[in-house]
Amino acid sequence: MKKTISPNVQFPMPIAVIGTMFQGLPNYTSVAWISRVNVNPPMIGFGISKSSVTAKAILLQNEFSVNFPSVDLMREVDFVGMVSQKNVDKSEVFKYDFGDLEKAPFVKQAPVSFACKLIEQVQLPSNLWIVGEIVDARCDEKFLVNGIPDYGKMKSYLITMPDNNYHALGKDLGKAWTIKHL
Repeated sequence: MKKTISPNVQFPMPIAVIGTMFQGLPNYTSVAWISRVNVNPPMIGFGISKSSVTAKAILLQNEFSVNFPSVDLMREVDFVGMVSQKNVDKSEVFKYDFGDLEKAPFVKQAPVSFACKLIEQVQLPSNLWIVGEIVDARCDEKFLVNGIPDYGKMKSYLITMPDNNYHALGKDLGKAWTIKHL
């Protein structure tokens, strides 16, 4: 028999670092409420606090980056998600460079980075849902297998809520949409 649980329980979500420019310097925050939301053109969406510097920078500049870190960056990723650029300069936490967009700093140490243009924002009661078109996608060559990022090799990780625990990706179970009917 199923029991009632908190509606705030979440299935594991990928960790990402959002990069923006704020007052001429790179600014970063970590997010987990993130998902691909469209195929053609490719789009990604994520939830973020309305009051965050990152949200304000995205709405002002219409550009941002989405960076998928490895567990090797867990300490830095956790830090940028816990402090605000209003109080702490986060511009030197990561090394950075730019792809095709001038206000979307890539985290150099992150295996995969997307530069995005703001497409839409949805005002929710406590958060803002940001949708961006991925206009530039890059992956460190050492993590590519047949031209596709290998997330196990990248040592990507996930978070679960409300227990707020990080988890490493597990083993591959099979190719999606090829496992036949029972």
